[in-house]
Amino acid sequence: MKISKSNAEHYIWGDNCDGWYLVNNNDLSIIHERMPQNTLEVRHYHNHSQQFFFVLSGTATLEVDGTIIELNSQEGFEVPPLVPHQMFNKSNQNLEFIVTSQPNSKGDRVLTSE
Repeated sequence: MKISKSNAEHYIWGDNCDGWYLVNNNDLSIIHERMPQNTLEVRHYHNHSQQFFFVLSGTATLEVDGTIIELNSQEGFEVPPLVPHQMFNKSNQNLEFIVTSQPNSKGDRVLTSE
């Protein structure tokens, strides 16, 4: 079956951000996410999951273990397990990206105090 935002399971997270599950099983999660302008995700890490963020449109600011990485459309970045990270949309337009987690990051997120 073909999958897209139009028929995928949808959820809302953070400050009115959207997620659509494109693949959601124990071994792999692929989510299409949308962050409105000037929003952010809480800083966290995963004990087991490695993640790959790939920007579809807009500009993402990804903080990874204290280093700031700016990702433009059609650029991506991998975050290994146990590495604190946080996604920001500091722009004045929507940010859309794909986040791939292997294994699935559900229940594997640890919030950081920084």
